Amino acid sequence: MLRPGKKSDMNKKLKAILIAAAALVLTCIVICACLYFGIIHINQPELSGYKVKGVDVSSYQGDIDWDELSEQGISFAYIKATEGSSTVDRCFEANWNNSSNTDLRIGAYHFFSFESSGENQAKLFCDTVKAVPNMLPPVIDVEFYGRFHGADDIYVDAVKKELRSMVDILTEHYGVKPIIYVSRETYNLIVRDDFPDCGLWYRSVYGPVPKDVKWTIWQYSNRHVLKGYSGTERYIDMNVFAEDQFARY
Repeated sequence: MLRPGKKSDMNKKLKAILIAAAALVLTCIVICACLYFGIIHINQPELSGYKVKGVDVSSYQGDIDWDELSEQGISFAYIKATEGSSTVDRCFEANWNNSSNTDLRIGAYHFFSFESSGENQAKLFCDTVKAVPNMLPPVIDVEFYGRFHGADDIYVDAVKKELRSMVDILTEHYGVKPIIYVSRETYNLIVRDDFPDCGLWYRSVYGPVPKDVKWTIWQYSNRHVLKGYSGTERYIDMNVFAEDQFARY
């Protein structure tokens, strides 16, 4: 039998536990919201000495004021040019021409399709992207999309063959090896063992790049907000370039 007051004490303890649990849940919600809306940024590459920052953009950023964007602590910009074997980003021409008039170093990237030949994709890119002085190497963006989610959805050897074809054609056309953009999944499945001759652009927005990965560019955030663009996408991707390689290109 409970002594007088014992039940009351238990109710108080239960209430305290519930309040603490609710506070913890609320704190987690606030932190997640801050991360999602770009108020808190996990990665701070400048603390590790990486200072050559840049952005990558596409039509999702809409019309870009390149004079304004270029004055916000960035040194380079990669601009989406093409996708697959037939799609040209609708904002590429304007972005390419207008960014060329700033002090930024610029480069163009291609979104690689698992459904088109590397040769046809390379042709589209080469026909679209005219080299400019001090241009950064072309980039081939290799990531899963649409119905392609992993190894069960692609023929890995076939994808590697087409990617190699595109790499070789771009190398011959522009006189420099392209850089390959990867997620952790596409790096491990497609790129890691077969493309050591290409620079690596590694996406890791929730922590640093794994220590055993030698990267050229690190995409450290997809939740930054800068001034100077007005598209449907509020956020802009942020990257750092390995300083020694940035100077070499």
